[in-house]
Amino acid sequence: MKSMKLLRPALVCFALMTLLCGVLYTAVITGAAQLLFPNQANGSIITVTLKDGTKKEYGSELIAQEFTRPEYLVGRPAGVTNLSPTSEEQKKLVEERIDWWHSFDPGNTADIPMDLVTGSASGVDPNISPAAAEYQAARIAAARNVPVEEVRRIIQTYTSGPFLGVIGEPAVNVLKVNLALDGLLSS
Repeated sequence: MKSMKLLRPALVCFALMTLLCGVLYTAVITGAAQLLFPNQANGSIITVTLKDGTKKEYGSELIAQEFTRPEYLVGRPAGVTNLSPTSEEQKKLVEERIDWWHSFDPGNTADIPMDLVTGSASGVDPNISPAAAEYQAARIAAARNVPVEEVRRIIQTYTSGPFLGVIGEPAVNVLKVNLALDGLLSS
């Protein structure tokens, strides 16, 4: 009987904490997010209205998607590793990625920006540096048979500055640039 005396308060506490933390807190935070930040709360999905009036979702502006065709801006390598920047495994991965870029864009003799050969901390970073976008501009222009200035203008349109003007670095959203290149987003 003594064990039941101890078990009852533990079960009541467990049920109360489950209700407070698992149900009530979740409902309040979800409701507040839907009210104050509905786009972000729903995944920041890019939806485009097509010429026929239908709407099509193309993905989240916050999660990277893989592009590997010459007419598209290519983002950072996918996948997460916790390899040391000085490890032999990391060095091998970077060398493989450099070889891939040389075979993908053999006419480009410029230095490959580091963010194109190293993964992001999350493995799903949707952005690249302006230098990484510029590195690819001529290839994209040639593949699409458009002036390189047009590609650069689109890249500039979807380049964001540092947060509050001082935190972080400028970034180019790969998905938005590619949708604009396809004429699906205004540029």
